[in-house]
Formats: sequence, C-alpha cells, structure tokens
Amino acid sequence: MSTSPTAGQGGAPVVDIRGLHKSFGEREVLRGIDLQVAPGEVVCIIGPSGSGKSTLLRCVNLLEQPTAGTVRVLGTDVTDPDVDIDHVRTHVGMVFQQFNLFTHRTVLDNCTLAQRNVLKRSKAEAERVAMANLTLVGLADRAGAHPAQLSGGMQQRVAIARALSMDPHLMLFDEPTSALDPELVGDVLAVMRDLAEAGMTMLVVTHEMAFAREVGDRVVFMDDGQVVEMGPAEQVISSPREERTRTFLQRVVDPTHAAAARGTTAD
Repeated sequence: MSTSPTAGQGGAPVVDIRGLHKSFGEREVLRGIDLQVAPGEVVCIIGPSGSGKSTLLRCVNLLEQPTAGTVRVLGTDVTDPDVDIDHVRTHVGMVFQQFNLFTHRTVLDNCTLAQRNVLKRSKAEAERVAMANLTLVGLADRAGAHPAQLSGGMQQRVAIARALSMDPHLMLFDEPTSALDPELVGDVLAVMRDLAEAGMTMLVVTHEMAFAREVGDRVVFMDDGQVVEMGPAEQVISSPREERTRTFLQRVVDPTHAAAARGTTAD
C-alpha cells in the first residue's frame, strides 16, 4: 500500500475504479463501475436522479464504503482496510451541493482551519494561502464576512477556496450548483472553468450540460447504477450512441417536449 499519494506519477491514473459495487441494504446503487481519471483530466458525470452519481463520487474518498471492487486514488488503494484515509483526503478536495461552511466563523477562518489543524501550517502561512485562493475565486474583499452575509454563489466559491487551500491533487465536485439560484450559477462555473484550464484533475457530478460539453474532457452517463455511455464530452452530449443517453439529454434540454411525450404538463 502506498503511503504517500502523488499526483499521477508516471502518468498513472489519479483515480482508478475497478468493479465498484455499493449497496444500501437490499438496494444496489452501484453495479460494477469501471472508471479511470488521468492527471489533469476533467471528467463530468451526468445522469438522472438516483442513478448513483453522488454515491460513486463519495466512494472515491471513502465517505461511502464500497461493498465490492477497488478504488485507487493517487496510487493508494482506499478500499484497503489498513488505508490511512485521512492522509489520502489531505490531497483530495471536495465541494458538496450544500456549502458546509462553519457559520460562526469568518470566511478567512473557514479557509485556514484545516490548513492549521491538518497541514500544521502557521497562522500567517495559512492566511497567505487562504487569501491567494479567495483572490482566485474573487472574494478576497469578503475575508472578514460570515457565511450568512454572503449569497449562495459566494458561499460556494468560499467552499472551493477552502478546498484549494489544502493544495489538493484532485478535486471532487458533487452537483456544486444545484442549490444555487440560476443567476448565481455562472460565477461558480467560471471558477471551475479556470481550475480546469489551470490543469486541475477534476471529477464533477453535474446537471450543467453546457459546462460538461465545454470544460469536460470526457463525459460519463450513468443510469441505474451503471455506466451506460462514456466518451469525449462533445460526442456524448451532441451525438450520443445509446438510446438511454439520448432520452436523458432530450429531457434535460427540452423538458416540455419530454413532458408532452409522457402526456403530462411540464413544471
């Protein structure tokens, strides 16, 4: 077992998932997933609600314990019972649907706490790193604010800055814009686009098809706990090969058409 994760040594995958299964009681949520993510690659996972997308992402950093299969992250088998998962997680940033900020702490405190407690950085160094990342997401001027004083989009950008302040080799995004009002989505996606352009390895669960097509190197379409289709982003979204992929994308792009096909009225 590797004890010192490194970012894609020798071109090895940053994430290497083989035969992954996950069940909750009798319900099998993931049914034999194989997926590799190369260094610097942006892989977007799309699919209907309940298809297992978020569960897959949470298995990568062991927020969910796989039932079977292996998951290697930065060269370490996180499914090994002896794995030091906290060590692995120091190299993996995760941004959730909800922002998960400490409401009683300032923006700056939110971005320095883990640095000081986990990476053992000095207060001055942690603040320097935090301010650099807050500048990156356009919020350096709000360092002294509390989360309640920020819009949802700003809070999500703080969450991204907090994750980046740990100097991750891999970023996981779980529907990072789904809790945001439509007018706030663009700023968060712009930050993610900048990260991708800077070469960050990213695994992104998203319903933002335009982002997936423009920023993703590959798109994975999941349904019913399985990978139905995977390929270059433009190909999967513009010319899907599988009928299930086509049906899903049609519903996403034109919900009125999809509702009419079911003989119902769109919301």
